Order: sequence, then C-alpha cells, then structure tokens
Amino acid sequence: MSLPSRPRPLTLMFLLGMGMASERINCPSRCSCQYLEVNCTGQQLQEFPAAIPLDTRQLILAANNVSYLPAVELSFLVDLVYLDCSKNLLGDDLDFTFIGVAKLVYLDLSFNNLTQVTFSTFSHLLSLVVLKISDNPNLVAIEKDAFANNTWLRHLDVSRTGLTFLDTSTVQDLPNLRFLGLSDNLWHCNCSFLDFITWMTDSNINFPDADNITCYTPKGLRALKMPAVAAQLHFTCLTQLYKRDYIFLCLVGFCIFFAGTTAAWLAGVCAVIYELHTSKREEEEEEEEDT
Repeated sequence: MSLPSRPRPLTLMFLLGMGMASERINCPSRCSCQYLEVNCTGQQLQEFPAAIPLDTRQLILAANNVSYLPAVELSFLVDLVYLDCSKNLLGDDLDFTFIGVAKLVYLDLSFNNLTQVTFSTFSHLLSLVVLKISDNPNLVAIEKDAFANNTWLRHLDVSRTGLTFLDTSTVQDLPNLRFLGLSDNLWHCNCSFLDFITWMTDSNINFPDADNITCYTPKGLRALKMPAVAAQLHFTCLTQLYKRDYIFLCLVGFCIFFAGTTAAWLAGVCAVIYELHTSKREEEEEEEEDT
C-alpha cells in the first residue's frame, strides 16, 4: 500500500495565501482584523465601517471622526460584547442605537459630544457591566431612570462632563455598582443635591480621583469636597427658608388670624344676642309683676 503523498510547499503556501486573502476580504477597509476582533483605531473614519464580519465580538473605533452609529448595521453584530467608540464626534440622539446588541458588556463613549442620556439610550443593554461616558463636556442631563435596566452595571464613569446634578436613585438602585467616576464636574451643591452627597458618604462605592469631586456652585462652596460639605449643607438646608416657605408661613398665619378673628366675632355676636335675650326676658318678668 502506498502512503499518501505530502502536500508540496507551494500547495501549502497557496492555501495559506488563500486563507489570508479571504480574511482581508472580510475585514473593513483601513481596519485590522484578528480572530473575532476588528480594530479601526485612528483611521480618520468619517462613517461607521462597512462589511464588518458578523461574528465580531470586539469592535474598536477609537480616535476617528464618526458622528453617527447606525442602529441597523450594529444590530447585525448580535455577538458583540465589546465596543470602544471613544474620541469620536458622537452626540445628540443615541436613543435606540444599541437596541440590537443586547450582549454588549463593555461600552466606551468617552471623549464625544453627548448631550443627554435618557432611559432609551442604554435600556436594551441588559448585560452591560462597564459604561464610560466621561469627557463629554456637553453632557448636561442624565434622566432619573436612565440606568434602570442596567442592573449588572459595575463600572460607571461620568467624570469631566457638564453635569450639575444627578438624582440619587439613578445610581443608588444599581445593585452591582462598585466604581463611580464623578470628578471635575460642575456640581451645584444646593439642598436638592444634599441627598446625593449624603449617599456618597454612606455608600461602599469606590470614587476614583475623590479629591476632584468638588462643588462648583454656589460660590461660597466652590472647590469644597462633596463629603466635607455635607455637614454645612445639613445646617443650611435645615435653617434656611426659601421664598415659597415664607409664602406658606404667611398663608398659614393669615388663616390662623382669619380663623381667630372670625371666632372672636362669632363669640361677640353670641354674647350680644344672649345679653339682649336676657334683658328682654327680665323686662317681660317685670311687666308681669307690675300687672
């Protein structure tokens, strides 16, 4: 029996070349592809790259000029677990953008132009563990229930944004949260923000760069660290009366005065009626005695 002949070196080189060519064909232009990974870092891309392999699990689009993420194209990447879109031009409306990538675990949107985060922005990312939205200077609002569905969220970074307020329940209700970046924001430390500052003091969350988590307004509290300002806010908020408080007190005072005056008037009327009735009765009795 004759043994099977070994493939000639030229045949092997041809087969390997075909495999490499096939890999290059399936890789987007100006991107590099490895097993289940597509890396397009720093390629000056203006748009979301086309022809991304459907089995991609890690997609890196960092340091480009992408201003829009197409929800339809993203939805084809059903196995995507890692997405890095940092240092791009993403902004305005991202609602429902990530509706088709429910397996996503890591999402980096830092250094972009995000303006707000609503419930619809990340509500479909039920497996999300790491979310970075830091260094978005135009980010001024995060809705109260923005992360209500992201119960696996462990790492959240909102540092260096335009945020002035963050509702306590937005982060307090995340059972797995362990890391929360809040530094270098424009926090407005008023009585409405006192609950959040108190929660920071009492929680077991790790706040990196804690020395730069400071108040920006009002002017009297500027540059003071949040935990340190809690006691001062407690005193101020418990003793300070706002315009609406004075209005309420004036209304209460007026009601009490009006009720007291009315009661006194009624008492006086009753006394006069009683006196008249008594006098009339005495006169009638005197007339009867005279007759």
